[in-house]
Amino acid sequence: MVLLALATAVVSGLDAAAIGLLFTRAPRIAGFDAYEVLFLYGTSALSFALSDILLGTTERLGHHVREGTLDAMLVRPVSPLIQVASEEFSPRRFGKVVPAVLVLVLALERMEVRWTPGRVALVPLMVLSGTAIFAGLWVLGAAVQFVLVDSHGATKSLTYGGGFLTQYPMTMFARDFVRGVTFVVPLAFVNWQPALYVLDRPDPLGLPEAARFASPAVAVAVCAVAAAAWRAGLRHYRSTGS
Repeated sequence: MVLLALATAVVSGLDAAAIGLLFTRAPRIAGFDAYEVLFLYGTSALSFALSDILLGTTERLGHHVREGTLDAMLVRPVSPLIQVASEEFSPRRFGKVVPAVLVLVLALERMEVRWTPGRVALVPLMVLSGTAIFAGLWVLGAAVQFVLVDSHGATKSLTYGGGFLTQYPMTMFARDFVRGVTFVVPLAFVNWQPALYVLDRPDPLGLPEAARFASPAVAVAVCAVAAAAWRAGLRHYRSTGS
């Protein structure tokens, strides 16, 4: 178990190594120095790892629908969401948390930031909010599989793709794309918007200052939509007939 957890930690840390490799060729990426980008990586990777531990296996819902095993879950006195989320759980998945925490601690120590009580409090809040946003996306992706059974691969673009996207400054991407991940799929609220406040940077979209602190509200909204979608999927589920 220890070796598997270590292997998971090493593989998860390759994204941080890739960021370090980029900075051997350039002093800044989209106007951000190495420790600022590592701060984005740490907060994103930690939020994604925690959400993956909690709800990552919900991506297997389509398999249960197709095989008819979801029927058995529905007659048990436990929510099928909890059953799907907890199946085949392995402690090695905690290995994903290790590189995220180490990189985040390093970035917090080295960043040139004027720390205020508000900035200090916002760091754990953004991690918790990001975890909730990713958790909502996991459940939304699972709910889609009630209707589109084989959409497992497509939903990964929101979960794994979103986890990778939020590791980098949004200033790397086109403005229309940033608008999409702000107002349509609110990945920008995982860590980008609160990070702008922590790092004292302007918003490239010119959003009001209040947007820097909107992550908890966005997390509640995403989770509410995900819960509604999940309940709607369960109500319309008609079994496989097996």
